Amino acid sequence: SHTISYLCNSSRSISRSINQQPVARKILLKYKMLGPSSSSSSPDTMVSSRFCLRMLMAASWSMAYAFQSKSPVATTTTTTLSHNAKTTTTARFVAVDPTVVTKKEYQDICGAEFGSDSLQERLKATSFLYPKHVEVIEDIAPIAGAMVDEILLETGEKAWQPQDFLPDLSKEGWEDEVKEMRKMVEGVPDDLMVVLVGDMVTEEALPTYQTLLNTFEGCDDPTGDTDTAWARWSRGWTSEENRHGDLLNKYLYLGGKCDMRSIEVTIQHLITNGFNPDARKDPYRGFVYTSFQERATKISHSNVGRLAGQYGDSRLRKICAQIAGDEGRHEKAYQTFCEEIIKRDPDGLIMTFGDMMRGQIVMPAEQMTDGKNPNLYGDFSEVAQRVGVYTAIDYADIIKHLVQRWDLENIEGLSSEAEKEREYICKLPDRYRKLAERSMNKKKKVNEEEPERSFSWIYNRSV
Repeated sequence: SHTISYLCNSSRSISRSINQQPVARKILLKYKMLGPSSSSSSPDTMVSSRFCLRMLMAASWSMAYAFQSKSPVATTTTTTLSHNAKTTTTARFVAVDPTVVTKKEYQDICGAEFGSDSLQERLKATSFLYPKHVEVIEDIAPIAGAMVDEILLETGEKAWQPQDFLPDLSKEGWEDEVKEMRKMVEGVPDDLMVVLVGDMVTEEALPTYQTLLNTFEGCDDPTGDTDTAWARWSRGWTSEENRHGDLLNKYLYLGGKCDMRSIEVTIQHLITNGFNPDARKDPYRGFVYTSFQERATKISHSNVGRLAGQYGDSRLRKICAQIAGDEGRHEKAYQTFCEEIIKRDPDGLIMTFGDMMRGQIVMPAEQMTDGKNPNLYGDFSEVAQRVGVYTAIDYADIIKHLVQRWDLENIEGLSSEAEKEREYICKLPDRYRKLAERSMNKKKKVNEEEPERSFSWIYNRSV
């Protein structure tokens, strides 16, 4: 300890006049070259080694000195009692002394700056699983920016909000409006109500979907408020989608026909369980998926609204039409992204599309459960198919729409592999439709009756 004190004190004036971090690196390098591991052991070597050690310790001492507290500091004390023994742990938090280490020197020590601009720059990914795909995504970023301006609505007062479609409980006569609303809800049959609940639960799992968007390479929002076209699109899309679950949730609550606690349990389970559409962080796969899924969601909401209108619930018809309109705009945006990718990398997008079609498009609510029925999603899907809200024929028609939207039948100049994949994709819609029709006709011929399914969402009534 006396030796260390001597070295530090004798070199203190020197250490303050040097740029500490670069000097420390040079000293380390020299000491390593002339240290004990060196093959040379001459007196000159030992002198040089001692000198380097002295200089290094002087520089290090000054750095450490800067982090010592020069004023009272905040402390946090934790006391633990066990078998009459008392243990106290005190954590001390100190600030860097700016009179010893400047901001620039502190940044040199840490190897990074801490301004907001530099932070965003450092958080950018520099290596990717799909570098070519990221290059294309960066090239179409201006189109994403245009989608924010042209597809997304204004936020705030200019945008529609859930309250626009619901009774205002702050006004006189709200009781009568709620009674009238509940009268219309009573006319909606339980099977359609189950499908509506399933759609609402799917919408309420929005945090999972924004998390998914942020996994697409080249499209992420690393700081949460990144000012890039893709980050602004992700946040804008999320803010619009957020209204859907809010509106449907409040409608069901005021309607008084459902077990809201059971529905809330289902929502929490679904968000907890997560969702994996097999995007694999690939923006191509991600945008093919969202192009498909946004259209599927639009179809589902449209059909629920149409059927609700037939049963006399005009309020629900308007609600579903408004939500379906949002999904239609979002569908247009994602399909435009894929269209632009095809212009730049047709082989890449077609190979991705074909690979995804060899599996099946995973529905967002596939992992839903109410904690009681392990086959809740399967039961919900069967009811949706039976009432005609979303069917296997709809699935085939969506693929056909995408083939036509991206003009896949007329793309030329593909590689041999991509050409085979294109032919496979273009034949899929008719193949799926035939399978769906064959299955439906078979059920009619054998006069199969659908088994009854009970749902906790509607107080365990069967449909």
